Amino acid sequence: MTDHADGTAGTRRWRALAVCLVAAFMTLLDVSIVNVALPSIREGLHASEASLQWILSGYALTFGLVLVPAGRLGDARSRRAVFLAGLALFTLASAVAGVAPGIGWLIGARLVQGVAGGVLTPQVAGFIQQLFQGPDRGRAFGALGTVIGVATAAGPLIGGALIALAGPDEGWRWVFYVNVPVGLAALPIAHRLLPAPERGERRGQDVPGVVLLGAAVLVLMLPFVQERQWHGALKWLLVPAALLLLAAFVRRERRAAAPMVDLALFRHRSYALGSAIALLYFAGFTGIFFIFTLYLQNGLGYSAFGAGLAITPFALGSGSGAAAGGRLVAHYGRPLVATGLAMVAAGLVGAWLAVELHPGGGVAWLTAAPLLVAGVGSGFVISPNQTITLSEVPSAEGGSAAGVLQTGQRVGTAVGIAGVGAVFFAAVGSARPGAAEAWADGFRRGLVVILVFVLCALAAALADLGLNRRGRLRDRVPPPTPAPPAARR
Repeated sequence: MTDHADGTAGTRRWRALAVCLVAAFMTLLDVSIVNVALPSIREGLHASEASLQWILSGYALTFGLVLVPAGRLGDARSRRAVFLAGLALFTLASAVAGVAPGIGWLIGARLVQGVAGGVLTPQVAGFIQQLFQGPDRGRAFGALGTVIGVATAAGPLIGGALIALAGPDEGWRWVFYVNVPVGLAALPIAHRLLPAPERGERRGQDVPGVVLLGAAVLVLMLPFVQERQWHGALKWLLVPAALLLLAAFVRRERRAAAPMVDLALFRHRSYALGSAIALLYFAGFTGIFFIFTLYLQNGLGYSAFGAGLAITPFALGSGSGAAAGGRLVAHYGRPLVATGLAMVAAGLVGAWLAVELHPGGGVAWLTAAPLLVAGVGSGFVISPNQTITLSEVPSAEGGSAAGVLQTGQRVGTAVGIAGVGAVFFAAVGSARPGAAEAWADGFRRGLVVILVFVLCALAAALADLGLNRRGRLRDRVPPPTPAPPAARR
């Protein structure tokens, strides 16, 4: 193959990645952009608190339900076809959400959006595994990490800007409309640039495994996403029920001729430990945006745009940290993740002190520097951890392995927001909007819970480093296996 051909193939790979990242950005943006639109939705559609909760949690729930089977479907059949189907469905559901005449329509559209996002997302990691090798794979995952960090943190800012421009009555609809032109433009480009499936044996789907895992994820997440709506302690009986379903799933997968999840993946410490770090970290950091925007809007009277702007330092830090982390992970490995977790913890402590010293209207300025530090640290965690976690996964298993990893992230997000939210609202109590001190106290207590999750993730990373020093495991990304001929083409 000529140098020119190599260069053309390399350019095409990066263009294909760009299309994947645009689609991933849309699905991840919809996790956080809706937060600042909830007051407008409540007024515009006369929605109850339970309905608003389902707009948020319903998306996360259906998103998490389909990640693993969708990843396996892409691995077994055609990643391109599954990606395009997910993108088309997400675009359609966004349009329906924008024109929703009532709250029932909006909740239904959000549930479908979640399904579409869960179908699309694992294909992105699968394509990265398929198309990139060595340092390029780290840079590709760095770009994905940038998208994850920026989309999650920039959601409130973009949502606030749309509401400010279109007005409170129609602005919330544009939170959903904005996906439609992007999706329509991305569909033909993705069809042209994404690689077609390789010819070969098509593996079947493990239908009993799909049912068991889906039931386990649903039963596990429900008490957390409905924590404020389902009163009493009986809901927590669903957690041991979910563990029993998960045990039945593991037993099924060990005996299945064509398992949905190759359990041998968890024999790799890089995958098992990285999945645990991801679950713990997502349980922590996603709660920051939830309680910070509530504190600013309800406690201090910030506008939706102002609350989103206050999160911008974290978004900027996360984007720059993820881009740098993608380049550095091949050299530093797990110590880079541990450094990032330590920076996040330091930033959270700084934000806690800022609110303790000055809980009033200027708190956004005082928290800017700590949030910037935490954002850079977050960039050093998400992208490098994903690179290390998937480093020993064969490309043929890339989608399902990424689906399992991302399911853990979604479960962690649900658990974290439930735990952080419970502490936050217990502290706020019946405080009226504008009672700054009560909302500031709730924010500080919520930060403590977030800090506990982050420190648990840091402890896992440091424990791994301790084992590495005793020679049991390399802490850097292993040398890449040679790419199959189709991936090199």
